[in-house]
Amino acid sequence: MRKDYLAFFISLFLSRLADQILLFIVPLIVFQTTGSVSWAGLAFFVESLPRYLAFPVCGALCDRFSPVRILHVSQVYRALACVVAVALHGLFDGIHWLVILSALCGVLTTQGIMAREVLMPHIFQHYTYAKTLSYSQIADQSGLVLGPLVAALMLQVWAWPWVVLGVAALFVLADLAMRVWQRTTTVNLQPHAQQHTGVWFQPLRIAFGHIGNLVELKRIITLAIGVNLIIGVTLATSAAMVTGLYAGDNNAYALLQAAGALVTVVILFYLARSTLALKVLGGLSYSMIAVGALITAISPGVWAYAVGFLLVSGFDKMFNVYMRSIRQQVIPVQDFGKTVGVITLLNNLAQPLAGLMIAVLAAPFGTQTVILLLTAITVLIGVAVASGWHATVKAELDVG
Repeated sequence: MRKDYLAFFISLFLSRLADQILLFIVPLIVFQTTGSVSWAGLAFFVESLPRYLAFPVCGALCDRFSPVRILHVSQVYRALACVVAVALHGLFDGIHWLVILSALCGVLTTQGIMAREVLMPHIFQHYTYAKTLSYSQIADQSGLVLGPLVAALMLQVWAWPWVVLGVAALFVLADLAMRVWQRTTTVNLQPHAQQHTGVWFQPLRIAFGHIGNLVELKRIITLAIGVNLIIGVTLATSAAMVTGLYAGDNNAYALLQAAGALVTVVILFYLARSTLALKVLGGLSYSMIAVGALITAISPGVWAYAVGFLLVSGFDKMFNVYMRSIRQQVIPVQDFGKTVGVITLLNNLAQPLAGLMIAVLAAPFGTQTVILLLTAITVLIGVAVASGWHATVKAELDVG
């Protein structure tokens, strides 16, 4: 692998590793401190909503300014936020500083995700986009594999503030790797000249125009909402399910998270070398995510829950490759950042919504009942989109 590619992927891996450690410890620490699934769900809602609300703004920034510069800002300020949060905890105490930190880092993570999204088609021009996504997500998922394991090991040795300082160091290393990539790469990406003028609501108008006019975008947005309902409820409840309902320990939870990421890496390696049609990727991944969610909702024990969890986490990235490949094909390159930003916001609002539903409904109805309800909604969304697609194809054939 070329040196510049390696540095780019190392930066992606380190950034994801740091972000995953934060995502791992927040619901776990909140649940262990409060003993409440509802509070854990509410914490997930608070930490996840800002990162998704930020996507339209971050996408527009990437079309207006250098995505490389934006990526540096994302990583440096996440490291600084970690240090400030630990200092505030030392002065005033309370786990709310951890939740606030995760919410702030979520916004900066969104900034970094959008910058990489804009950069990748230019960096890997000689690869197909699906192959580029597969390789980049292998680096991303490697961070997911190690994140829970590293976090569990660190929590055994240190209190969470020291873990957060370790996360700050990882963000600094990620930025250093990006600077190595910047010195060795031949890519010279310039912002689009026409993006420097105009008011800030203009990117939203352009993005919603593309979404309204392109049937493919409306279809993948709807499907992604169904998927993210399942991803959101799984993220919000997995710590409580494993360590509470099934009486596992932190290590069992970490191993489950790592196993989910490992399954995803295997699937991504397959996708990097496969020639499956995009429609097959979309239908297969969506169906397996729904099946996995159903298993987690009715599982009598931790092993059955693990099977469902692995299906959800593993096939989520297959669906991600399908979705991102479709939007890369149909969105004009000069509007890519702003349009993807709005799409990602619409897609992912379902995740904090799922966390909020857990916070409100888990106590009166039970966690597994809420998961079952969201699974039913996801299945209905999939059936509705599939029915609409078949109707469209039939109409086109009749006209032909």
